[in-house]
Amino acid sequence: MHRAICPGSFDPIHHGHVEVVARAAALFDEVVVAVSTNPRKRYRFDEAQRLALVEESLAGIGGVVVEPMGQGLLAEYAARRGAVALVKGLRSGEDYEYEVPMATMNRHLSGVETVFLPGDPRFLHVSSTLVKEVQGLGGDVSPFVPEPVLRAFGG
Repeated sequence: MHRAICPGSFDPIHHGHVEVVARAAALFDEVVVAVSTNPRKRYRFDEAQRLALVEESLAGIGGVVVEPMGQGLLAEYAARRGAVALVKGLRSGEDYEYEVPMATMNRHLSGVETVFLPGDPRFLHVSSTLVKEVQGLGGDVSPFVPEPVLRAFGG
């Protein structure tokens, strides 16, 4: 079985994330969406809420498993899960420059490769940070997030 990991904090999951996971699911036998928590970050949704929102938002995509990543290195998590690849969506050259050193380190630490999928142009401007900012200021985020996230925002 060829398993891939799509890691992220998903705070919240948005259509760009969903699109990348769906494309990854078409390439691999199984995609583990690993919801991470960085104790130094402040989240809008706690881990349990993010896991539930990700599960609901990805429910229609076959071959996808959602789970918490837990503590530790992504490379070690990928090795424990028997993953052949990490899948990362890229919106820009800046994303690429940020991700390449991590991809190289992950390959060095565990042998896991990183596959970069260019984001769908419809969602290149969408990030979880912008979604939270727009929503927090009363803006309409319905074009950018799945229905479960809209409900969680109270809309």
